[in-house]
Amino acid sequence: MLKIQELRELIKLVDQSSIDEFSYELDGSKIKMKKNKAVTYVEEKAATQNNEVHKAEEAVSTPAAPAQAPKAPEAPVKEEAPAPAADENLHKIVSPMVGTFYQSPSPDAGAYVKAGSKVTDDSVVCIVEAMKLFNEIEAEVKGEIVEILVKDGQLVEYGQPLFLVKPE
Repeated sequence: MLKIQELRELIKLVDQSSIDEFSYELDGSKIKMKKNKAVTYVEEKAATQNNEVHKAEEAVSTPAAPAQAPKAPEAPVKEEAPAPAADENLHKIVSPMVGTFYQSPSPDAGAYVKAGSKVTDDSVVCIVEAMKLFNEIEAEVKGEIVEILVKDGQLVEYGQPLFLVKPE
């Protein structure tokens, strides 16, 4: 079974390539991705005890993307204003999936990171909840958090920038 990081990489590669459909099967797990007008659908099925998890990921990836379309005009209007002002050498940490952004592991706990926090490649910077599954998002770069681009509890889309990081 593939890890979240490996799924992210596959999604990025398929998204950036000219192929429209991608299928992969290994040890009873099957991943199928199709591109359709800038929307990437990810389906993962497994014949293991984690089948419920995969069905939840499939449900998040397929129906949730079209469901977000009506809300898309609101968020980008607010989000795009800071992006052009951003320094070009800043690294963007983007959402690997559609879901709800949370800055802390629980409502009464402190945020994982704040502006000015130092992060490493494997530092957890936030959680994105999708279908009651809480996915920890790692920084993937060593540096300093310059700006947090989304608010706690905000819905985020696949590929939406969450943080700006000044790499070291």
